[in-house]
Amino acid sequence: MRKLLAALLLIGAVGLWAWADAVEIEVWWHTGKPEELAVMTAQIEEFNERHAGEIRARLVSIPEGDYTDEMRAAALANALPDVAILDGPTLASFVWGGYLQPLDGYISDELLDDLLPSVVDQGTYPPDGKIYAVGSFDSGLAMWGNREYLEEAGVRIPEGVDDAWTMDEFNDALRKLAELPDVRWPLDLKLNYGADEWLPYGFSPIMQSFGGDLINRDTWQAAGTMDGIESVLAMTLFQYWIDEGWVVPAGRGDDAFYGDAREAALAYVGHWMWEPHNEGLGDDLVLLPVPQFGAHHVTGMGSYAWSMPAGTDYPDEAWTFIEFLLEPEEILRITDANGAVPSRISAIGMSDLYGPGAPLELFAQQLETIAVERPVHPVYPVISTAFIDAALNIIDGADVRQELERAARRIDEDIEDNRGYPPFGD
Repeated sequence: MRKLLAALLLIGAVGLWAWADAVEIEVWWHTGKPEELAVMTAQIEEFNERHAGEIRARLVSIPEGDYTDEMRAAALANALPDVAILDGPTLASFVWGGYLQPLDGYISDELLDDLLPSVVDQGTYPPDGKIYAVGSFDSGLAMWGNREYLEEAGVRIPEGVDDAWTMDEFNDALRKLAELPDVRWPLDLKLNYGADEWLPYGFSPIMQSFGGDLINRDTWQAAGTMDGIESVLAMTLFQYWIDEGWVVPAGRGDDAFYGDAREAALAYVGHWMWEPHNEGLGDDLVLLPVPQFGAHHVTGMGSYAWSMPAGTDYPDEAWTFIEFLLEPEEILRITDANGAVPSRISAIGMSDLYGPGAPLELFAQQLETIAVERPVHPVYPVISTAFIDAALNIIDGADVRQELERAARRIDEDIEDNRGYPPFGD
């Protein structure tokens, strides 16, 4: 017995000695779904076991609603971790402030070629063309339909990205669907999400389809683009749907499309609604591509991605951890938990949701072909709040041009106050 106890003590001492020599890296993660946190915790444990005695990752989980503010506070205090996940639209502000380091020297050609182009575009900083963040997953935006209503109204059902409705077809579909006795509103635009990033995420692609945008991505000025004729036309169309009484009002709540009443025929929203939609409609559920409203065909994208703060003393170890999370099998572990689109094409091919012939394959196809990232510019937080305010007023019936002009001025004033955010606009 004494020999056994001595052996156990020796093993324990050797284990502590091994961990004492290991490099410890701090990993920041936003606390989202419990299922995500469970997977992330398990991945940390597996990584530590795989690299025992060499690298030990320590997870710090921060509530999602506080996460970006905590990141900004830590950046100002020079207290960022070794690895941090961050929301795609916030990337530029951290890079511009000098808080992140590029990943180009670590990303292999094999990995780069296997990443969705949307993931690369979101993680690339325009002034230097370098990649500063790489995600395990991306988000998708599409049109969901009730097959029973579409067939009853005689509305053509698109079969893929290249078969999407035009603006005229879409408006005609709304008119026909509005005439069905069981349809109270043809379209759910998720206005119940309120003053949220959903508004620029969901509706700037309509502006981009027309040829407008939230900001000019060459001059990095909002005036003439945010309030240009193309953007005005796009948001006028958006307001027209509401004025016609075709859109589910914000106060109706979330389930007009998929609930028992089935009062809506179409829902313009992302991949995250798959489970309630599938449970509510079953065989009547059909996934449709984003309509091509204008000259361009555009869908939204963007999600959380892994970055390496510039102040880390252990960049090689930090990348080893990020690279581990980007293995196809690890990507599938987290996307099986959160339902998002895998970031690597090889992982998509292995996915039961997004692979060839799978029910959500369309999201992956759109991300490979027509996705446009929100502007990667340090002024984006102002762009977002300015557009959210404008969109809410447009929903309430305000003059479209005036609202977009006001938003553009607000953005450009911030850019001017920051001397153009050099090297942007140089």
